[in-house]
Amino acid sequence: MTTADAAHPRFAEALRELGLDELNAKVRRFPDATRTAAEAAAAVGCELGQICKSLIFAADGVPVLVLMDGASRVDVELVRRELGADKVTRAKADVVRETTGYAIGGVPPFGHRTRTRVLADRALLDHDLVWAAAGNPHAVFPIAPKDLVAHAGATLVDVREHTS
Repeated sequence: MTTADAAHPRFAEALRELGLDELNAKVRRFPDATRTAAEAAAAVGCELGQICKSLIFAADGVPVLVLMDGASRVDVELVRRELGADKVTRAKADVVRETTGYAIGGVPPFGHRTRTRVLADRALLDHDLVWAAAGNPHAVFPIAPKDLVAHAGATLVDVREHTS
């Protein structure tokens, strides 16, 4: 189901401020939660890798956003090296909400309460279109990966966990 009010109001306002009103019209809201990449891919009907996860980490206590395709995991050691940090950990739920203004499972790639450093894994560019959370666990929106990276102000990096 697609509705103009499917996105979180703060995210809808961020889209307007960025001149991306057309994306607000493309937000899809689902009756069941799309908190995980697998749930979102099933609801949308796309490949798992086409889901963009917005994950908050703490690098030496400072929040950083990592954008990762839904089929991959973040290699925390690669993030640590990329940032030149001593320690990188997953941020706790309260830090995620305080930093972004959104709950885990609904964090969009941009339109956050505070500005943070953003890293986007290069694997996102393997797709013509990706789907990202629209500010709540029931809503996602489609966007070209290069546009996602640009609007998030992200640095392209290779921080995917590689299994041997």
